[in-house]
Amino acid sequence: MAVVGLGAVAAHFGREVDRALPKIEGIVTDARAAGVQLLVLPDATLGGYLSDLAEPATDDVPVPIALDGPELARVMHAAGDMVVCVGLAEPVPGAPDLRWNTAVCCSGTGVWGVHRKVHRPLHESRVYAAGDRFAAFDTPVGRIGMLIDYDKTFPEAARALADDGATTLACLSAWPASTTDRAAKLPQDRQSRLFDLYDGARAAENQVVVVSSNQTGVTGRLRFLGQAKVVGPGGEILARTGSKGGLAVARIDIAVEVARARRRLHHLAERAPQAYGAR
Repeated sequence: MAVVGLGAVAAHFGREVDRALPKIEGIVTDARAAGVQLLVLPDATLGGYLSDLAEPATDDVPVPIALDGPELARVMHAAGDMVVCVGLAEPVPGAPDLRWNTAVCCSGTGVWGVHRKVHRPLHESRVYAAGDRFAAFDTPVGRIGMLIDYDKTFPEAARALADDGATTLACLSAWPASTTDRAAKLPQDRQSRLFDLYDGARAAENQVVVVSSNQTGVTGRLRFLGQAKVVGPGGEILARTGSKGGLAVARIDIAVEVARARRRLHHLAERAPQAYGAR
């Protein structure tokens, strides 16, 4: 496998899809100039996220976007030969008041994979239906699995993707700072620490590469953390942004580095599942 340019985006995206599309096109152009071949945009890039998790307003929610609609087609056209992961709200057939929180991995040739967020924090279930599976898929830059923000809190989710052969995890987030214990500065926030901790842990425990994006800025009561990053299979941060918008870029031979991490201690192969029975 050749060296691959990986890009993780920290940026603010709100409700206005017509404003988001040219912004995506600009980010893709900048990423291409930086040598990126896999670009991971945040959760809810098209249509924005909720304005509150404790009491989400059901009259202020992302507009559902069909996977075969013109919005995603425009992203795919911009992507060209680049593989791009993007977050959106997908309509749920037969449930007009709900949508899936969905991540789509695509390029100019089509859609490579789709993931619908499984784990829903607080009252997100009032707006979003739950996905029901974690599955990896092949792309021109290797086998990828996707997680959407709260999904990565659960080790089983990332492990299921690694078990399915994923060597890269694209983690798309709209991850806010704590709403109950606010810190004066984002880097000191409890959720800031956890966001970084989960990125490193999911990479190291599965010995995979993690490309982690996030929203920035403020939407309603939510202040998003940024902190996009690329993490190597040993848990080391290869590139990162701060709390403001930016693009974290790292170049890595994924197959070589994953094999190097697993050369002596192979976490997937050396498990003892017979000892992990339900308690």
